[in-house]
Amino acid sequence: MPPPATNEFAVGAWPPALTIGPLSGAAGVVALPGSKSISNRCLLLAALATGTSVLEDVLAADDTDVMLDALAALGVIVERNGGVATCVVHGTAGAFPVSEAALFLGNAGTAFRPLTAALAVLGGSYELTGVPRMHERPIGDLVEALRALGCDVRYLGAHGYPPLAIGHSAGSGAGSVTIRGATSSQFLSALLMALPLARTPSAPATHVHVIDGLVSEPYVAITTNLMRRFGVTVVEPDSTTFIVPTGVGYTSPGRLKIEGDASAASYFLAAGAIGGGPVRVTGVGRDSIQGDVAFADALAEQGAVISFGADWIEARRGDRFVGGTIDCVTIPDAAMTLAITALFAVRPTTLTGIASWRVKETDRIVAMATELRKFGAQVEHGEDWLRVSPLKRFAPTIVDTYDDHRIAMCFALVALAGVAVTINDPGCVRKTFPTFFSHLERLTRD
Repeated sequence: MPPPATNEFAVGAWPPALTIGPLSGAAGVVALPGSKSISNRCLLLAALATGTSVLEDVLAADDTDVMLDALAALGVIVERNGGVATCVVHGTAGAFPVSEAALFLGNAGTAFRPLTAALAVLGGSYELTGVPRMHERPIGDLVEALRALGCDVRYLGAHGYPPLAIGHSAGSGAGSVTIRGATSSQFLSALLMALPLARTPSAPATHVHVIDGLVSEPYVAITTNLMRRFGVTVVEPDSTTFIVPTGVGYTSPGRLKIEGDASAASYFLAAGAIGGGPVRVTGVGRDSIQGDVAFADALAEQGAVISFGADWIEARRGDRFVGGTIDCVTIPDAAMTLAITALFAVRPTTLTGIASWRVKETDRIVAMATELRKFGAQVEHGEDWLRVSPLKRFAPTIVDTYDDHRIAMCFALVALAGVAVTINDPGCVRKTFPTFFSHLERLTRD
């Protein structure tokens, strides 16, 4: 795998395909980029807060660029400190300066869903669009909850899906609202972040009731943790009820450092476990607020040797992966990497609780099954599960990526089986990790 001329490919210079390997091992240290989930939440909260916030280690990638462009279009002033991932955000005290705008939000769910809720609660005249795949990703559960609060949200295409139009009727912050949680936790997170913006003196708090279960619950915990950092405390009397104060307003925490991306850590930790290691990731550790650090525990249960520090996690090869059934409902993004380690296990591996894969950048259950079969693996799948049998022999294979960054990064790891793997459209990693292949090359260079 020849490295790019710099730490990442220049804009427009990504090759149509990139061949990786064969690779014989992996060892070294990777400084993780900032978490996408934390970066985009903090950018929005800082924009809505009173005061100026200095956000350190903000992810520099397509999804955060989408959020930054949207905030600029809404009149928010954000200063970027040159090549350093530091953003100085001048808060708007809960009212965007621009009340009419057309926002293109690509395929960034962490931008589209929270901005929909915030703009709907504040009121204005906005159109929110994205790439064709974004228009296939459901948003109806969030829209229903916002309409119940009196917000004016309309579909510009198919019912239940973007693109959306938002009208001038602001959200009321009614005393109680229900929202479905079985499809995506981003809907609940978006609603929670928007509710403090409601100006309703008669309803000092809104009770949010989650029905039909809640997937990816740790991501909601990220949301409430960050809201607290910005001065708003969400009370959770039980696992399905969230009490949010309305009309209180966010306040700047001053300076806030973004954690490294725990989902991105999964690729390098798996590389250490498959390729010998040790591989250490820095920027995220045992006390992370991200649920995907639990991937390291799952890897340890599979047979890897895992060590933790305050700001790092390390993985090395232990026993061969044991396979079996792994409940992935709390680590849906990192769980994709377990479909790769399954190829190296001693028995089939079944991943459960992954229904949310179907509404991501692509239908990840179908896509993962299709690409795994190209290597000769036996794969079965259902609505919310995937079963992968181990491989004894690996052959060179060309992997399609479906414009999905995580598929590209996952399948690059198969090269550690000592086989060449060609990744079509490697540039899709720009979404969250533009320098992924450079980091992998340094870890695996003989």
